[in-house]
Amino acid sequence: MDMRFSPDELAFRDQVRAFLQDELDPGLARKVRLHQHLTKAEMEGWHEKLNARGWLAGNWPLEFGGAGWSAIQRHIFEEESARAHAPRVVPFGIAMLGPVLQKFGSPDQQDHWLPRILNGDDWWCQGYSEPGAGSDLAGLRCRAERQGDHYVVNGQKTWTTLGQHANMIFCLVRTSTEGKKQEGISFLLIDMTTPGVTVRPIVLLDGTAEVNEVFFDDVKVPVENLVGEENQGWTYAKYLLTHERTNIAGVGFATAALDNLRRIAGAQIHRGRPLAEDPLFASEIAAVEIELMAMSTTNLRMLSAAAQGQAPGIESSMLKIKGTQIRQRLDALTRRAYGGWAMALPVPGNEDPEDADEVLSATATWLNNRKLSIYGGSNEIQRGIIAGALAKG
Repeated sequence: MDMRFSPDELAFRDQVRAFLQDELDPGLARKVRLHQHLTKAEMEGWHEKLNARGWLAGNWPLEFGGAGWSAIQRHIFEEESARAHAPRVVPFGIAMLGPVLQKFGSPDQQDHWLPRILNGDDWWCQGYSEPGAGSDLAGLRCRAERQGDHYVVNGQKTWTTLGQHANMIFCLVRTSTEGKKQEGISFLLIDMTTPGVTVRPIVLLDGTAEVNEVFFDDVKVPVENLVGEENQGWTYAKYLLTHERTNIAGVGFATAALDNLRRIAGAQIHRGRPLAEDPLFASEIAAVEIELMAMSTTNLRMLSAAAQGQAPGIESSMLKIKGTQIRQRLDALTRRAYGGWAMALPVPGNEDPEDADEVLSATATWLNNRKLSIYGGSNEIQRGIIAGALAKG
């Protein structure tokens, strides 16, 4: 793969930079840079701007209303957006459900749901994990029983990110207990305004409720909301997870974090000189930069294969492992760069509230991003997937 940008790709990068300069509100960018929680209106507003430009679904083909970008264009957009501190595109509808419907959904489902994802009529969340089925997702127990033209759903989902904003949830449900546990799972689209659906926030250490529990008590779901075939949901779930894991890898976020780390290390004085000039610290920055460059190349290879219709393989697991490790290392190095200032307390004597907020965000980000190596299939699970695939040859 030729890693040099062509003239057309450089022109596209200029378009992205101009769009971000013109459309991204500085106050919103500051909130993103400081890892502060965005409101639903702020996230939806950014989606609207991207959709008006035709850039909300860069990973979708043109026939479904997407941008039809190449792998390089997607890479450029994600990297430039992260560096400008633009809000991320909320992935559940665009990056996760959309590709599943495009590959496995019926024409009626595609015609109905895909435009609603783009125009913001529906906010989707993901119903995969359960209290007893996280890393062992196939052990889920949320039950859906066919009764005429409806399924009746009973059970619970947990760690449902941004579920408090959602009106729709795509769920893995058990429709059979025969055979292997993976063989009795179906993929169901559920309206969260249906009687019997209850959302309960899970308050995190920072006092926010980014994730939720969702309960289903005799919830009636039309049969036409079944994606694909009954008891084949495990196939669709694995396909979706490959897209989720690539998103979790966060090449663009890591690139922006590396830029931020360099800036901080250049400003912090350590033993009479900038920390960036300390040989040990500089070598650690260089090591993580090399790994990021290698991961970026792997990401481009996988995006290129996906653009040619190939299903992502173990590369998505590799990206998930390395991507989360790199982001966590960058978070840790940023905290080290701040030294004793990187405490979860106001900085004494600091008269610039923006600087104080930035220091505090380093600790908050380090704490919050511990989750990266767990969700979307823990890194231990990903190693098992890679080992199993290699063993089969």
